Amino acid sequence: MKISYNWLKQFLKTDQTPAALSLILTDIGLEVESVETVQAVAGGLEGLVIGHVLSCVQHPNADRLRVTTVNVGAAENLQIVCGAPNVAEGQKVVVAVVGTTVHPNEGEPFKINKSKIRGEVSEGMICAEDEIGLGGSHAGIMVLPEDTQIGLAAKTYFNLEDDYLFEIGLTPNRADAASHLGVARDLAAYLRLPLTLPDVSAFKGAEGNGNINVQVMDTEACPRYSSVSITGVKVATSPEWLQNQLKVIGIRPINNIVDITNYVLHELGQPLHAFDQDLIKGGQVLVKKCAEGTPFVTLDGVTRTLSSEDLMICDAEEPMCIAGVFGGIHSGVTEGTSNVFLESAYFDAKSVRKTSKRFGLKTDASFRFERGTDPEMTIFALQRAALLIQEIAGGTISSAVSDIYPSPVAPFDVEVNYDNINRLIGATIPNTEIKEILVALGIKVVAETEAGLSLQVPSYKVDVTREVDITEEVLRIHGYNNIAIPTKVNASLSYGQKPNPEQTQHVIADMLTANGFLEIWCNSLTKSAYSKNPAEAVEILNPLSVELNVMRQSLLMPALESVAYNQNRRTTDVKFYEFGKTYHLINDKYVERPRLLVLLSGNQAAEQWNQKVTPVSFYHLKAVVDGIIGRMGIGNYQSEELNNEDFAYGLKYYRGDKAIVSFGAATLADRKKADVDRDVFYADFDWALLLDIVRKNKIVNKEVSKYPSVRRDLSMLVDTEVTFDQLKTIAYKTEKKLIKNIQVFDVYVGDKLPEGKKSYALNFTLLDEEQTLTDKQIDSVMQKIIYNLAQHAKAEIRK
Repeated sequence: MKISYNWLKQFLKTDQTPAALSLILTDIGLEVESVETVQAVAGGLEGLVIGHVLSCVQHPNADRLRVTTVNVGAAENLQIVCGAPNVAEGQKVVVAVVGTTVHPNEGEPFKINKSKIRGEVSEGMICAEDEIGLGGSHAGIMVLPEDTQIGLAAKTYFNLEDDYLFEIGLTPNRADAASHLGVARDLAAYLRLPLTLPDVSAFKGAEGNGNINVQVMDTEACPRYSSVSITGVKVATSPEWLQNQLKVIGIRPINNIVDITNYVLHELGQPLHAFDQDLIKGGQVLVKKCAEGTPFVTLDGVTRTLSSEDLMICDAEEPMCIAGVFGGIHSGVTEGTSNVFLESAYFDAKSVRKTSKRFGLKTDASFRFERGTDPEMTIFALQRAALLIQEIAGGTISSAVSDIYPSPVAPFDVEVNYDNINRLIGATIPNTEIKEILVALGIKVVAETEAGLSLQVPSYKVDVTREVDITEEVLRIHGYNNIAIPTKVNASLSYGQKPNPEQTQHVIADMLTANGFLEIWCNSLTKSAYSKNPAEAVEILNPLSVELNVMRQSLLMPALESVAYNQNRRTTDVKFYEFGKTYHLINDKYVERPRLLVLLSGNQAAEQWNQKVTPVSFYHLKAVVDGIIGRMGIGNYQSEELNNEDFAYGLKYYRGDKAIVSFGAATLADRKKADVDRDVFYADFDWALLLDIVRKNKIVNKEVSKYPSVRRDLSMLVDTEVTFDQLKTIAYKTEKKLIKNIQVFDVYVGDKLPEGKKSYALNFTLLDEEQTLTDKQIDSVMQKIIYNLAQHAKAEIRK
């Protein structure tokens, strides 16, 4: 949610800087994710000053140019060549001095340099309004009043004030803060400042209903419906101040009527909708649900099929608007509109949420209605918008305010106990301060005793209904940072399972971090398009968006999105790991599976002057996987090549019928889904199985052998499809006792070998822990290995 600093200051007078306010907002529960400077015009008129033209003579080498001498309040006057036809001696003008970057309305910004123009030195530029973004005229330079101060910064003269845009990560429970007024309320409470609301005292409604008869036929979905008619308006472009205010928060101006409804929505948090009154058939507005299957064309030109549960704003013949969500194409305000019917309603949050989800429509209005708006704001917002329409678009308020509110929403009654508040907070806050905070937040104290308070919570605080909610309100305004951290910690001894899952996770995390990996935490919610087994997908009943509508079945896709995010910002060398869970629906039961993902992409190390750049490969990943397996003390596992849709190629380590880890190259299809254009290698560990294996492992200690080991090497030709793992398995089956280790130390494939063959060079480490091996024993073992390799792998020993 975007909040303007200057707009906030219309509600409360504060000299707090934007940086200070951002810290305060975060401390009181409205997390500021970023603060952005927004200049009133491009470049902010930086470097432009007011000058006085002391002399103006004809350029000796150009008929249309003048050579001027300009005083800009500096130690020396400037000589400036000017081509404007209206430049003259004695004028006060806007000057761009040398070094200034000028931002014209059209074209790219350019820097003012000292130069020669037709042989005459020019030390700046006298500006026209379109050259500095202050208007569209290029008929001549800007000429200012004679009493304008020389040397004054143009930014100061034109009273251009930069704005600052807060990006607030609004949590779903804070519907009351979904507006500038809502944010200002919290700041006013924290700073103990008075809150200034827009003045609507000038509102004067006419008698009668303005020829529109309103009937609310579903008061459960629409508890309150307020409206007014305004006739004789002129739809046109909004004034510059209104356009700029909307542009700052990212809203595109449309026309003065629509812009006013958007302005009031973001100002007060109350969505409004303006209808062309002349298009309301039969002079009736009916708030009701239509028949199942009724077609309706929305503002975006899409025909949508209505459900019988969708609340609609209808005229006497057809629906005009999806209540609280989206307008219709045939009833909105256009350039030809002269009479406006203005709606300000309170719709049921659940009803709007279901309709918004059904159609996949997320608008500024539905965002607020879904979370809960203030039923007591409809009239005030209506009056505010009507007065703005009168001021900006002309017209006359031609009806009384129609307010259908059969069952007023009562404030929340909450009883609180001082001791309970202090116990939950973990500190003692004076009773007077608690009361002061609550009053500052707009919460009414109905009665007070020594033990606590009887409160009435205003209807705009939809999430404050219990004592614990009141406690949270007190704590966030008092300040989380003001709660002292105790110096003494009480703990009790507890017995945990071995190995400790958290401790084991920390060991592996520390190992990966020490090797240059970064831990990532990805969202467990993801898009359904990532689910490779839709039958097992755990769908969200009320998803925040279509991009977050299922629980993840794999840690890979969210991690690939993190890779893409980094690569798009030129961080192409990434090493990530994540401990997380995947979620599955199996036989109507929900299953969570702890996993560990390790991922590599880009280069193995950053570019260095003394070493070559080496792209990561499958073998870099295999070294990491083997390191994790070894660090956890896991042995006696088998491996096989992978051949499934999850990997372009790879290996699987397994025990019995359970895979400990699968690792290899990510498929092109998966990388394309996440817009990753580089090779990615990843490993997917079954973390629960790893812990189970470690839990069952027994630590065995034995003495270091006092007898020496022996190494023997074999070089052989094998078919290209034969793997080292197959050769190793054959050797271990041949001799289980004496062979302690087998390594491959050379692989060769080339045109010097027969077609379909490759060369492997293996070394074998042999050891008898009870006696020294003799050459006869060693040769016997090696001959058996050679024979079995030839029999089972068609290996040809090279001499």
